[in-house]
Amino acid sequence: MYMYTPGNGVGLEYPLIGTMVPYNGRRIARSTFLGLKNANTESVTDAMFEYQFSHKFSKYLNFSQVFRWEQSRNNENNFYYDGVASPGHVYIEPWWTQSLYSTTGLDTRVSGDFHTGPLKHTWVVDSDFREFDWNFHSTSDNSGNEPILDVFNPHSNYTPCYSISAASGCTASTSMSRFNYFQEGIYFQDQIKWKGLPILLGGRQDRVNYHGKYTNYSVTNAEGTTTGKGGASRDAPRPRNAFTWRAGLIYNFDFDLAPYFSYATSFIPQSATNWQGKPFAPLTGQQIEAGLKYKVPHRNIIITASSFHIEESHYLITDSVHSGYEDDAGRVRSQGFEVSANANVTRNLRVTASCSFTDLRYAKTDKTSKRYDIYTDSTYGNAISQSGMSVPYVPKNMFSVFADYTIPLRPLRGFGINGGMRYTGTTYGDSVESFKNPAYLLFDIGAHYDFSETLPSLKGLKARLSVSSLTNKYYTVACGTWACNLGQVRKVYGNLAYNW
Repeated sequence: MYMYTPGNGVGLEYPLIGTMVPYNGRRIARSTFLGLKNANTESVTDAMFEYQFSHKFSKYLNFSQVFRWEQSRNNENNFYYDGVASPGHVYIEPWWTQSLYSTTGLDTRVSGDFHTGPLKHTWVVDSDFREFDWNFHSTSDNSGNEPILDVFNPHSNYTPCYSISAASGCTASTSMSRFNYFQEGIYFQDQIKWKGLPILLGGRQDRVNYHGKYTNYSVTNAEGTTTGKGGASRDAPRPRNAFTWRAGLIYNFDFDLAPYFSYATSFIPQSATNWQGKPFAPLTGQQIEAGLKYKVPHRNIIITASSFHIEESHYLITDSVHSGYEDDAGRVRSQGFEVSANANVTRNLRVTASCSFTDLRYAKTDKTSKRYDIYTDSTYGNAISQSGMSVPYVPKNMFSVFADYTIPLRPLRGFGINGGMRYTGTTYGDSVESFKNPAYLLFDIGAHYDFSETLPSLKGLKARLSVSSLTNKYYTVACGTWACNLGQVRKVYGNLAYNW
């Protein structure tokens, strides 16, 4: 696969005052381009090669292997919102970046079945490796005269200062990061089934090796004189070894009820680096989950309910000081429940619904922050610990329901309509629960047509039309102390598909 995507960048960030909080009774329109027209381009090139091989030696032994190489190159000349200059006016920071991501992986597994008395075993032994390379080069205008835009009438002819070809007096700050990790693991799993009781046991041994290097420097005037050099350089391997495991069981009663329980540990290398180019430690965690699955007798209706408790260490959040980077938040704890239903109520009516509650909090962290006043765009009081506070931007409550109805009337054979709604609850906007982002409710509708209902020769040809965010509601997805992201506008899209 090879894909080249040229195009324009899109400014996604807006100030909090003027979006979630109106400014003089006005809100910034979603059609407002709050940026620089001569710093708004982006191109992406993606490439991928993969092969899959499998061979069945016998009914007891199978072999399979998958190799995959991926690369993505991004060149972006864009900007980011850099704070409030005065009421109704904001700073815009031009930012040019180049990045190259490469991933190579090979997965080889042997699997099979055997019996030990009344027990049936389905086993897998797997060995895999993955190598990830990331090169990142960013340049920002450091001339000290950021353009200021009126949020309701933005206009600027400012030319960003990026390189040595710029006019005299131009100062650009550049950072270069290179990051690599190599991960290899050996995995085994055995699914043991005895009557209505399947038990799953598995384990994995991982080894990860890191290398990272970061430098930054400043360049001034047309001659490209280097006037400053700083930051930090790191090229220190950081090996990590871990054994993780999981176990689970489910019991299938004769009356279509199946309770289950599982426990798992995790170890996930993290490709991000902090603002100094230093790689983060792997994300490690433990999860306990218990639930019920129930199929209504003689009806095509399935209901599932589950509760969970998850603890993760080295959880990454947005760096509140250095824009565009992430920070280690320490250990977080997540717990809650989920309920879902999937029902073919009649031959022509299908309904799906789900709801969830998630409480995600900082369990242990050394981070502190001052509380933030959204009306004055300023912090206040003393810095307080983030421990025990809710993680920002994660909704506690979510709910959705969707119904699809195929019209049985002869004049409308082949036609169907559908619709639903999605609810997302409030979220906190910072790490010390200073303010909440409002909840929002969205509606979707659609229609579809099966051509084979009128012309059997067109079997497999179907058309669909969908409208998301039907009311075109103005809402903010997530507002922090730095900026807001606006929700999507109404979208109308359709497709024509043929399956054979």
